[in-house]
Amino acid sequence: MRNSRFPRTLDLPVFPWDFLTPYRVKATACEGGAVDLSIGTPVDDCPPPALAGLSQAANSPGYPPVAGSDLLRNAICSWARTRNIRCIDEDSCLPTVGSKELVASLGWQLGLSSADTVLFPDVAYPTYDICARLAGAKGIAVSSDISTWPRDAALVWINSPANPTGWVASKDWLRQVVSWARQVGAIVASDECYAELTYGVGEPAHSILDEDVCGGTSENLLLVYSVSKESNLAGYRAAFVAGDRHLVSALLSVRKHMGQMMPAMVQQALAGVLLDREHVGKQVARYQWRREVLGAAILRAGLKIEADCQAGLYLWVYDPADRADSLVRSGQGADWRLLDKLSQLGLIVAPESFYNCRPGKHVRVALCVKDEDIKKAAKRLEQSF
Repeated sequence: MRNSRFPRTLDLPVFPWDFLTPYRVKATACEGGAVDLSIGTPVDDCPPPALAGLSQAANSPGYPPVAGSDLLRNAICSWARTRNIRCIDEDSCLPTVGSKELVASLGWQLGLSSADTVLFPDVAYPTYDICARLAGAKGIAVSSDISTWPRDAALVWINSPANPTGWVASKDWLRQVVSWARQVGAIVASDECYAELTYGVGEPAHSILDEDVCGGTSENLLLVYSVSKESNLAGYRAAFVAGDRHLVSALLSVRKHMGQMMPAMVQQALAGVLLDREHVGKQVARYQWRREVLGAAILRAGLKIEADCQAGLYLWVYDPADRADSLVRSGQGADWRLLDKLSQLGLIVAPESFYNCRPGKHVRVALCVKDEDIKKAAKRLEQSF
C-alpha cells in the first residue's frame, strides 16, 4: 500500500524561476534566439589557480575535513587581512558547499525554531526567506531603517552589495547594524558574495567584520562569502562562513553529523583563488565593460536604472512610463509587463516580484553572458524601443 502520509509538503513557495517558462519560449522564438539575462551564473573561464588546485588534489581518496584543510583555513585568514578583517583565525572559519546551502539552512543549523524571528531585506535574494521557513521561524522583511526592526529578532540577514538592487551599505550603516544587534542579542549574517564587484571605486564593499565596523570583535557576527561570482566558480560550490567562534563551532558540529564537507580538490581550488587577486581584477573589468555597454543601451531605449545600483552583477531597471500596481500577482504588474516586453525582443530578465513581497516595477538584468550576447542585447534594445 502506498504511504499517503509522505512526503509532507514543506512551507515553501514555488521556485520563482519556474514562472519564466512561457517567457523563455517567447524569447527563444525570436530571430537570433534568446539572450538569457535572468540568472547570475558565470560564463567566463575558471581562473588558473582554481584549475591548478583541482589538479593538485585530484588524487584524494579519503574524506576531506569538514572544518577545512589547514591550507584553506590559512588562505581564508590571509584573504581576510586584505579586507581589514583581523578578528578571525583558523578556528573561526568554515568551508561551505557553495553559499546557498548555508543561507537556506543557517537558521535550523543554529537551532532556531517557531519561537524565533528572522529578519531579511524587503527586496532581497529569496533564499533568506527560505532560511526562516526551513527553521520553522517567523520571517519578516524589513527596510534599511534599523529603527523599525523588531527587537526580538534572533537572526538578521543583510546583503551588500545587494542582490538584486546593487545597493552598497555604508560603513556607518554597518556599524549601526552591529550596535543594534549587540543591544538586542541578535545574530547578524552578512552575505558579501558580491563584495569585489564594485565599479570605479578601487576597493571592495565594506565587510561586517571590518575592524572599523565590528570594533575588533566578531561577537554575534557571521560573514558569508562565495567565490562563485568573482572567480567564475559557481560550478565548484566553493564558499565559507567566518566570524563568531562560538557560532562557527556550533555549525561545525552540525555539519560533521551531516557529512557536509567540501571536496578536497575544491578546498585546494578555493585556497588558490583566495590567495590570487589578479584574476578577480580582470573579471571585474569584464563585468564593468558589460555593465557600461548594456546600461547605455537600456537608457537609450527609454528605460531607467536606479541611481543606487552601484555594484554587483545586475542592473535594477524600470520603465518610467509604467507604474507599480497595488497588488502582487504572479504574471501581473509593471515588472511583469516589462519582462513580457523584453521577452518579445528575445531578452529574458527576472521580475521584481521574485525578490519582493510588495508590488514592484523593476526587473533584474544580469551581466552574466558573453560579450557577444551583451552586444546582441544592446542592439535589440536600441532598435526596438
